[in-house]
Amino acid sequence: MNLENNQHKDRLLVSYILSAALFFGLGGLHRLYNGKIGTGLVWLLTGGMFGVGQFVDIFLIPNMVDEYEHNLKIKAGLSPLGVPLNQAVVASQVRRSTGNQLMVELIEAAENKGGSLTVTQGVKATGASFAEVEATLKEMFKSGYVKIDNDPITGAVTYHFHELN
Repeated sequence: MNLENNQHKDRLLVSYILSAALFFGLGGLHRLYNGKIGTGLVWLLTGGMFGVGQFVDIFLIPNMVDEYEHNLKIKAGLSPLGVPLNQAVVASQVRRSTGNQLMVELIEAAENKGGSLTVTQGVKATGASFAEVEATLKEMFKSGYVKIDNDPITGAVTYHFHELN
């Protein structure tokens, strides 16, 4: 993670240095560097949108760098947090191959919890991802097997399995 922070800082510094190239008649180099080819060329041909766009970009560069790095991670098969996406896909495919196993596991977990279940409790009970558990619970809600409510104390979304009460 420390290496990633250093790379981020380096990219940010280089972006600001390239932005200063406007003073040498080369506006937009920072945009080209961060993958914004179209607007980078416009900035290059118009002197950074006559200097106004270049000035505004001083405040936008951190977001440009973040977006560029986010896109690089996605292209590399990583989530924004750096977790390999293919592992999530493989886990999802394995879970799908077991049919309705997740649904059964969630029903069992709800039964053990008195007929109610939150997404977090479902994740803990099944080992599935938050997205998988939430999608399955929503599917069960749409089918009429569960009702959705909020816990009056915590405010957490709670799924009630009315057939288990």
